[in-house]
Amino acid sequence: MSATVHISHRGEERLRRGHAWIYRSDLVKPDAEAGDLVTVVGPRERRLGTALYSDRSQIALRMLTLGEEPSGPELWRRRVEQAVRFRAGLDLNASACRIVHGEGDRLPGLVVDRYDRWLVVQALVQGIDRRLGELTSLLVDVLQPEGILARNDGRVRLLEGLERTVEVLFGTVPDRVAVHEDGVRYEADLRHGQKTGLFLDQRENRAAAARYASGRLLDGFSYNGGFALTLAPRCPAIVAIDVSAEAVARIRRNAELNGVAHIEAREANVFDELRAFERRGERFDTIVLDPPAFAKNKAAVPKAVAGYKEINLRALRILNPGGFLVTCSCSYNVSEALFLDVLHDASLDAHAPVSIVEQRTQGRDHPVLMGVPETGYLKCVILRKLG
Repeated sequence: MSATVHISHRGEERLRRGHAWIYRSDLVKPDAEAGDLVTVVGPRERRLGTALYSDRSQIALRMLTLGEEPSGPELWRRRVEQAVRFRAGLDLNASACRIVHGEGDRLPGLVVDRYDRWLVVQALVQGIDRRLGELTSLLVDVLQPEGILARNDGRVRLLEGLERTVEVLFGTVPDRVAVHEDGVRYEADLRHGQKTGLFLDQRENRAAAARYASGRLLDGFSYNGGFALTLAPRCPAIVAIDVSAEAVARIRRNAELNGVAHIEAREANVFDELRAFERRGERFDTIVLDPPAFAKNKAAVPKAVAGYKEINLRALRILNPGGFLVTCSCSYNVSEALFLDVLHDASLDAHAPVSIVEQRTQGRDHPVLMGVPETGYLKCVILRKLG
């Protein structure tokens, strides 16, 4: 018999509004072990569903089912198969994509990315980590990969009391895999690259940016050169900047892989370089800013806002009139409304009126579960600087 966890009126109301998480403060005398699949019961002794329980995280329950829906092995298979079918129906022009996006596919704490014939898995919560062997067998059966790598080295696992590890779960997995995306070829570093190897969530934003790009391009926080390479056919001169020497080397390898000779990859701090461009009077026709998350938590929001304003203000000052700024934030704690306010303030201080051309989010293979705003984290705004 599964363990039972009672929750408060406030927790029940949270579920009623469609959220899938219950915080530890809303548990009533929990009696469960780390990673248990538990029955969730409300204050009126009504069964509310089942959830994965964590004895360490402030997010104590992540709902798997609601009401009387069964939660046996067939549920996991059905949801994985549904996730796979959904991606197949997207008709993505790419050999790398996200197959399972945690709560977005109602598989809380599980991430599965496909890189050609290999899978990279992340178990972000105790309940998934405990079932990783079963889930690996399920993924092998459904997707038949040549190998599965667990990239369980993210800091989020520390909140669950889990070790940070990288290990092969099935078959063999090379260090690097060649993949393609909308005609651009990449070398994905599965063991050491950011996230699981590539920033797959920006695929459609790169394609959107290519519709507006022209002239001299600045790609800030370039990582592996994704925006620079996608926009290269439309931009005859490109400067790609990243503070990491490894990232700069990766940009150069990917440029060579694609036969693109006009990308100048620089190892530098983007904040410093933006100020230096302004001092020297250098100008660009297209600028992309895709920084790492500036706000990992709510306490970091004020500093993050200052950082976002600084880079966007500087970018607008060196952007030619009629040019486009593609600017992003992957900080969930900085809301879309706040991010737009920051961009407006930056445009005012830069004396650069702008119009919003597009407001975008993460790619379609990273679905957002309605009622769980935390699953929608990426903001991408395309601005046009007016003359």
